[in-house]
Amino acid sequence: MKILVLGGCGVQGRTALYDLASDPDISEIICADIQFDELSKIENFTDMGKITTAKIDAQNKSDLLDLYRKVDLVIDLLPKEFKSHVNEMALEAKVHVVNTNYMYKTKDMDKKAKQAGIAIMPECGLDPGIDLVIYADAKSRFDSLSVINSYCGGFPEKKACTNPLNYKLSWIWRGVLSSTSRDGRIIKDRQIIEIPFALQHDKSFVHEIEFPNLGTLEAIPNGDAVFFTDRMGLTEKIVNTGRYSLRWPGWSAFWRPLKELDFLSEDPVKGIDGKLSPMDFMEKHLGPKLVYKDDEKDLVAMINIFEGKKDNKKMRFTSCMLIERDLETGIMAMSKGVAYTACIVAKMILRGEIKEKGVLSPINHIPVAPFMERLEKRGIVISEKMEEL
Repeated sequence: MKILVLGGCGVQGRTALYDLASDPDISEIICADIQFDELSKIENFTDMGKITTAKIDAQNKSDLLDLYRKVDLVIDLLPKEFKSHVNEMALEAKVHVVNTNYMYKTKDMDKKAKQAGIAIMPECGLDPGIDLVIYADAKSRFDSLSVINSYCGGFPEKKACTNPLNYKLSWIWRGVLSSTSRDGRIIKDRQIIEIPFALQHDKSFVHEIEFPNLGTLEAIPNGDAVFFTDRMGLTEKIVNTGRYSLRWPGWSAFWRPLKELDFLSEDPVKGIDGKLSPMDFMEKHLGPKLVYKDDEKDLVAMINIFEGKKDNKKMRFTSCMLIERDLETGIMAMSKGVAYTACIVAKMILRGEIKEKGVLSPINHIPVAPFMERLEKRGIVISEKMEEL
């Protein structure tokens, strides 16, 4: 098996290279990026003999196409703005793609992928990704579902909370900033509620939850929960659903006034030479101040709560996951959740465990039991509890 990793030198990309290189069935891995200095961070514990590098401009479709024709599957770990190029070239080269970004409006792409005989699996990382596989598992455990609430977030361990935000970077800072400007939809008491990004951190939409062994965390609405209940065919029966980011308490109190002052605007600031936006300033000024030290752990906490009926009994199913950074290798908790998921599913496609073609979904197309087993082999353990209400 030959696999191309786009963005292979990033935090998540390096973790994917490490995971793929350990598989004897994979003969070649192409690491595509714009620079390769960071590869030295995995040399001591990764079989680098399988890995070759390719410098690319991801906006250049011919660059992508040339590489696609050399492999059996592409793992796309590039920022979301590249996904149209990535998928278009996959159709032309007739090669499978796994990526970690949200994918909407897939009807035409699905038809084209089926005609090309390939699988395109978006939303295949941590969140979205692992959570969506849990959605599928939960649905199979109930006769009917009325509540789906999903919580996930990455943040520092307590001793690494050394700045006023109590936050440090385990993925792209621009992506974090963008996620704080994302519209959302939830269902509350059977009513669909639109949450514009300006109100995302409003007190009326933010709440707290207790997470095992961590304590109190802040939950911020983030994303379109209704999109996924639609996909599951459950929206009309759902009483409450939401998708929430988790942070240490105080996160929303920081962002609320900054949003009111347009500090996340992408419009250039008037009166300043050049085209500097408030978002650009936040990215360049704050990003370097939010870096983990080598002896500090990032954490990923995920909890999914489902309620419904089974055998005429009201039941609650709770799944809980906590990932920690590996200080020996330096591999971040966030990159484990994202990259390991993408690698597991990529190999499922190549080995024929996922046979369907078209634009697929973790909810409908990832076999739950083997996926969970392979996460556990990589040290990611998900605890489960089913209780009667």
